[in-house]
Amino acid sequence: MLKVIRTFAKDESGATAIEYGLIAALVSVAAIGALTAMGTSLSTMFNTVSSALSGATGG
Repeated sequence: MLKVIRTFAKDESGATAIEYGLIAALVSVAAIGALTAMGTSLSTMFNTVSSALSGATGG
């Protein structure tokens, strides 16, 4: 029984998969944050352009 526990404690085969999972989660959170900020900025810019074009055409 003690030998099985020692073997299990030394086994690190699942550690790499967990690390890759954590890296993927971090990249996903960063991408969502960046795209949300960029989407808000683009929305503001298009609204400004739309207002300027409506004013230029008299409509």
